[in-house]
Amino acid sequence: TASFLADDADTHSLNISGQFAIVKQCREKTTGLEFAAKFIKKRQSMASSRGVRREEIEREVNILQQIQHPNIVMLHDVYENRTDVVLILELVSGGELFDFLAQKESLSEEEATQFIKQILEGVNYLHARKIAHFDLKPENIMLLDKNTPLPRIKLIDFGLAHKIEAGAEFKNIFGTPEFVAPEIVNYEPLGLEADMWSIGVITYILLSGASPFLGDTKQDTLGNISAINYEFDEEFFCHTSKLAKNFISQLLEKDKKKRLTIQDALNHPWIKVMGPKKSERRQLKTKRLREYTIKSHSSMPPNNTYVNFERFAQVVEDIDQMESSFISLTAAHDSLQENIDAMVSIYNEKEACYKEENEAMRHELSQIRYEFRKVEALKRSLQDDIQAFSCSLGAISNRFQERQSRFDALALELSNEVKWVQEVMGSFHTGEGLAVTINIHLLYVGNKYRDFLKMPFLLVVSH
Repeated sequence: TASFLADDADTHSLNISGQFAIVKQCREKTTGLEFAAKFIKKRQSMASSRGVRREEIEREVNILQQIQHPNIVMLHDVYENRTDVVLILELVSGGELFDFLAQKESLSEEEATQFIKQILEGVNYLHARKIAHFDLKPENIMLLDKNTPLPRIKLIDFGLAHKIEAGAEFKNIFGTPEFVAPEIVNYEPLGLEADMWSIGVITYILLSGASPFLGDTKQDTLGNISAINYEFDEEFFCHTSKLAKNFISQLLEKDKKKRLTIQDALNHPWIKVMGPKKSERRQLKTKRLREYTIKSHSSMPPNNTYVNFERFAQVVEDIDQMESSFISLTAAHDSLQENIDAMVSIYNEKEACYKEENEAMRHELSQIRYEFRKVEALKRSLQDDIQAFSCSLGAISNRFQERQSRFDALALELSNEVKWVQEVMGSFHTGEGLAVTINIHLLYVGNKYRDFLKMPFLLVVSH
């Protein structure tokens, strides 16, 4: 900025300030040419809300560097210091268009169309390059020099301008409420059509001195825009042609597809047709326009280039994300509820099945218990029988052992007796008949031992 000198001694014609920008008239030292220096306060940190983000400043500079048109302010140079970025702009010293027209006693529609046409030509240049201004309003429509028969329009302030990229959706909430399009109010995708809506509002005010959607509060204004709540009041439009009202109506169209494009507007009969009939139209009174400009300047803050509902836009974006999250959460809840309902249904079916099986199992268990009790009773009976049998077996065993003992004693006694008999027999010398008789008696003695002691001996003796 050393090449330029701020002209503080003569800034009455140019001293515009906003929340984060101030414009002063300056003079180039080497040439003496005068320019406008726009000082834009830089945001010092991401956490700070003071100042303008660097990407926004760079966007404005990049757009201005692409523009060179008679109806658009030109960028001469750019400087930067520690706190500000300074745009050296073409000096536009003729003041605002509406202020200029409000000073006139009357305004013909022909004069109005000449100014509107200049606005359209500047916007046409922008739209041909896919650049949307997004902040068209009376304060940003200036005159290069008001001391000429037909002052030249200059569109200024490109702080909100964006290049519309094909296939890229762009949403934001910015601009001045009185002039913003419904798609901005409703946070819908934005395009070049938003500028055409603003031109419709500007034309309405220019011809009537009344604002079509302005309410008592900002919320009322935005509500009127969203509902397209306006009319051509006869009190304000009694001297206005049907073509003019048709031009405005086709610009204040909620459906972007039905709204006039910039080419449509330039080719509209109210703009294009020039002839004797146009000059015969009655003059429009500027009293109401003068009242509007006075009220506008007294009630509105300074040129709020960057006061663009930035925080509100962020809130709306956050709300939109929250709504998306809520929708996803609702869908997840519904899905989860369906799963829970399915699980409850399966549980009820299983429970009914388990109850049925449980009843069957309970019945079987009862039967098993009954059989078990029978087996236990039988077991106890068998144990008693076994115990009794064991007792009997013990008695039999005792008797057997007793008999065995007696038998062993008898066998031993018999063996001794047999030996004695054999010895006795050996002492006799008898014939064959005697030996047979002894053998027979010996066999008999084996069976009837108790009779043996007498009989064999007696038999032998008798023989």
